[in-house]
Amino acid sequence: MNSTLRLLRSLAMPLLILAAVLFGATAAHARGEWDTGGSAGTEARVFAEAPAWPGQEDGAQFSIILEGDFRWRSEDRRHHVVLVPWARIDSLDGERTHADLREGFYRYIGDGFTVETGVIKVFWGVAESRHLVDIVNQTDLVEDSDGEDKLGQPALRVTHQTGWGRLEGYILPGFRERTFPGLDGRLRGPLPVDTDAPVYEHADEERHVDIAARWSHFLGDWDVGLAAFHGTSRAPAFRRTPDGQALQPYYAIISQLSADVQLTRGAWLWKGEALVREGQGHTFGAFTGGLEYTFYGITRSGADFGVLIEYHHDGRDSDPAIAPPTTFNNDVFLGGRFAMNDFNDTSLLGGAIVDTENGSIAGLIEAERRFGSHIFLEVEGRFTLDVDPQDGLFAVRRDDALTLRLTRHF
Repeated sequence: MNSTLRLLRSLAMPLLILAAVLFGATAAHARGEWDTGGSAGTEARVFAEAPAWPGQEDGAQFSIILEGDFRWRSEDRRHHVVLVPWARIDSLDGERTHADLREGFYRYIGDGFTVETGVIKVFWGVAESRHLVDIVNQTDLVEDSDGEDKLGQPALRVTHQTGWGRLEGYILPGFRERTFPGLDGRLRGPLPVDTDAPVYEHADEERHVDIAARWSHFLGDWDVGLAAFHGTSRAPAFRRTPDGQALQPYYAIISQLSADVQLTRGAWLWKGEALVREGQGHTFGAFTGGLEYTFYGITRSGADFGVLIEYHHDGRDSDPAIAPPTTFNNDVFLGGRFAMNDFNDTSLLGGAIVDTENGSIAGLIEAERRFGSHIFLEVEGRFTLDVDPQDGLFAVRRDDALTLRLTRHF
């Protein structure tokens, strides 16, 4: 019940914003064009070992995933409305059963500028194995441990395109708390996270208004982005609850400057992301960067194979009560991407992140294939090897899992 009430509170403002812009847009432009779509899927996740911590459920985990996609644009193409509701029903973890408005906004396209208001989803960054500079949207961590699933973010975004780059300004009036596995869920540590009792540094708590800005531009073969953010950190630190039976997320106020760069030269793709952040202990820097080289046409059918190498360094405070814990303090990612380039869009990504200090390894496999025009099959594997007891991965060392997901798009 508490999680349901928290969800309703978090969605109240986005839904009010969306209702206002929908009414305004349709009243001003009754005639227009709607595109509707969505997907329905089922997922099975099987764990290789029994759980490590008390309270966790054993056995396979099954889910139903639903998503809608509704888009309207006016006849003059200046007014747009986007609505993307999403929900998951999970058989094992109550915290993983949740719903969200991934996107729900009104867009006005003017002469040289664009204004968007409502719930948006933004991605910043270029790296494959860690999205270091991506900070606008909150991570939906209960979905997957890779951090790629995001919650919708209430925002006002203004974009201006010039001859010397793209300028974006953000006002972010509502904070979204990070989701975490529940007591009975997998992929958690010995203590569950008490999401009903978050602690905020600022007195405004989740009502604090954050701000962000970004400049991006193409300079020949270079794709460059510079960004700034000030507000509530999307990644929390953790403190024990008074009874010592759970962890409380602590959301600090941070200031961050970041840059992302990508260079394309033939078959070579060079990538880099870097940031400087203050507000979580001492001011620290972090870096993710590497390369991808693609061998084109390695088979008669025209398949490609790409080799990926990335290095991670993070200088944050090691105390999880001060700075959010990370496993990317001094690590190397080695991987490969295979694309069949066939009618069914068959692809495979595999790799491993190796801690250069203690030798701990986190591996991944991701494969997907389309059947017909509307059905997609995805297979994901997450596993660990030789995990050092002092490494952050040690808490989930028994949560190696294989996930199968079948989705029908409409």
